[in-house]
Amino acid sequence: MSELRKRQDPGKIADTDPQNHDILPRRSTFVLSSMLSGFDRPRLVILIFFAVFAAWILSPQETSSLSHSYAVCSSSGARIYTVDHAVPHAQCLVVDGSLILDVGSLDDIMARWVARGRLRSSLQIRYLDESSIVVPGLSDSHGHILEYGASRQFLLENAKTIKDAVALVRQYILDNDDILNDPSKFIEGSGWDHTSWPVEEWPTSDDLDMDPIIRGRPVILQSKDGHAFWLSKEIFALNSPWPSEIEGGVIMKDSSGNPSGVVLDKAEDLVQKPAPTEQDLLRHFNVAVKDILSHGLTSVHDAGFRPVSLEFFTRQAAAGNLPFRIYGMRYFNETDPYWGNLSEPIINAGDGRLNARSVKIFADGALRSGGAALHEPYHDNPHTKGVMRVDPKVLADVVYKFLRDGWQVNIHAIGDYANGVVLDAFEAALKDVDITALRPRLEHAQILTQTDLERVGKLGVISSIQPTHAISDMWFAEERLGPERVKGLYAFRSLLDHGSRLAIGSDFPVEDMNPLAGFHAAITRLTPEGLSPNGPSGWFPEQRLTRMEALRGMTIDAAYASFTEDSLGSLVPGKRADYVVLSQDIMTVPVDQILRTKVQATVIDGRVAFGKV
Repeated sequence: MSELRKRQDPGKIADTDPQNHDILPRRSTFVLSSMLSGFDRPRLVILIFFAVFAAWILSPQETSSLSHSYAVCSSSGARIYTVDHAVPHAQCLVVDGSLILDVGSLDDIMARWVARGRLRSSLQIRYLDESSIVVPGLSDSHGHILEYGASRQFLLENAKTIKDAVALVRQYILDNDDILNDPSKFIEGSGWDHTSWPVEEWPTSDDLDMDPIIRGRPVILQSKDGHAFWLSKEIFALNSPWPSEIEGGVIMKDSSGNPSGVVLDKAEDLVQKPAPTEQDLLRHFNVAVKDILSHGLTSVHDAGFRPVSLEFFTRQAAAGNLPFRIYGMRYFNETDPYWGNLSEPIINAGDGRLNARSVKIFADGALRSGGAALHEPYHDNPHTKGVMRVDPKVLADVVYKFLRDGWQVNIHAIGDYANGVVLDAFEAALKDVDITALRPRLEHAQILTQTDLERVGKLGVISSIQPTHAISDMWFAEERLGPERVKGLYAFRSLLDHGSRLAIGSDFPVEDMNPLAGFHAAITRLTPEGLSPNGPSGWFPEQRLTRMEALRGMTIDAAYASFTEDSLGSLVPGKRADYVVLSQDIMTVPVDQILRTKVQATVIDGRVAFGKV
């Protein structure tokens, strides 16, 4: 009986908690009042007791057998974070099919259950562990799903030198008989990072071809930031002739003027490689699915659907094979004909699992590889200001056309010059188009001048940011940008204070997919080990976000950035039942404990996709 009493008395909510207000529609309130008019309080308590008892004894013990309607309740106070201003915390969340039916205290929920005439049907009640919390389904606002799966096939992240990377390629060949026995088979890997090596230098084709096992094989190794290919001599031969220059890209040369082994940004497009098969795509997708769900992600904004990706996800949606929600950005190639007036956006395909109503455009390169377009030369390389991948006039033209034709425009912009050019294009389009309604986005928004920080909010532009980029780049950023310009890098607080919404992501596979890593980085600006160039207070700590701001960036503001805030992003009645159960309260535990948090369950449309409730 003591165990039964414990299950039935999960604790009281503080009187100051607003969770019991403004939830029930007026009609339901009237019905409840009418029903209760014939009951005195003791009889009502008994009635609710038996309703709870029936739910308890009838509820199955396995998560997979959750009924059509069920409740998830905290046994230790209001530990459900709704991310709703009206009702920020709740004790219980009621799911009915794929939707949220109710939130509030257990007493009020059971009273409303009776008022709805559902006394004859049992309501499963699942109690959280004492330390656990519930948050809305988490979103990654900038990731690369199929590229992530492909990158997991052969990783170079652990290479600490060029020699280490070459050794990993050699071992990969020796470990795979199909590759070892077929010298023509393409070898693809990713994750090398020259900025982390003791001597920061670019690798060369000679480094690969000096190894007899590798020599003569087609090898393509993508850098950690995705903006550079390290190529073998065989790849250069297969793709010859190479132009002396390419607009928006770089072909690195040796002292004789020949390609040395690395190509940057638009020059990557010159590399031809075999198209992935359907089997390849499915293998890559399945690898990504497993990690996405285990990290508590229910939605991913895929930042750059190439045609093969768009077609693949469209097929999966039609077949009902999307285990999580995907918001896709269609790929833009300035050499192709304009298609914004010829294509229709994809809206809520696969029962709301697939949307593709935006376009992704690259304005410049990356800071790590020196391709970010700056107003002034790089501090550590005064011979360059970086690279614009698209001509500003072309950018202004296509931005206007896409917005005119109803597409959200999401633009990769890293350097302060590139961000300024993009904002110019948005501002020019504003003369004829209500761009706020189309919610344009700066993807990364890494370095902005003070004037442009103010302009982002005024124009209604969303800042799609990746906090883990900040803690990766902080170790070399000042050397690259100088002591003054670096202050405008990853200025999250300034963006928010100037009125820009923040949609938070990771840019996986460039950074760790785990959204809690981004949460930790956003509120501390420290590495997971608690380090920064500025000490334990964090790297430019004045740019830190609060925990609620970071959570909103992964939930309701990410939903706003994908036009889904009416159905996703917060736990309120009528929205989709996407939620995550975490093993501890990330909103209150010491920051050095946040990354110890485990995802206990990922639930999408009311059904458990990972773990158990």
